[in-house]
Amino acid sequence: MDWLCAEYVADDVMRTSGLAGPGSLEFRAGVQTLALTILLSGAGTGTWLRRTAHDHPWSAWVTARLDEAPPDGPDAALARDTWRRLRATELRAADLAGLTGLGSVDEERQVWLPAWQVGVALGHLALHLC
Repeated sequence: MDWLCAEYVADDVMRTSGLAGPGSLEFRAGVQTLALTILLSGAGTGTWLRRTAHDHPWSAWVTARLDEAPPDGPDAALARDTWRRLRATELRAADLAGLTGLGSVDEERQVWLPAWQVGVALGHLALHLC
C-alpha cells in the first residue's frame, strides 16, 4: 500500500507541474523516480528536493536503500521492479553532464540517458513548481 500512495503523490506532483505530457516516457520516468524517492525517504518535500538535487548521488542512494529493505513484501517488490526498469530504459534528452549551478543546458545537444536520470531532473523541477 505504501508504494501505491507514493506513486499517487508522485503522479499528482508531475501532473501539477506540467513539465511533461502524461502519456510520455519522460512523465513516466518522473513519476517512477519520485515514487521511489518518496517511498524510500519517507519524509516531506524538503527531503525529496535534497534527494533529487543534481549533486546528490540518487542512484547509489536508491540502490543502498533497496538493499536494506526487507526482501519480501509487495512494496519492496514493486520498488525493485521499478528501479530495474528505470536503469534498463534509456531516453533521448538534453545532455545534463557537467551542468553546474544555474548554467544553461544546450537543448540541441541530446544524448541517450538512463530513464532514472531524466526522471530525477524532472522530478526535482516538478517539486519546485508545486
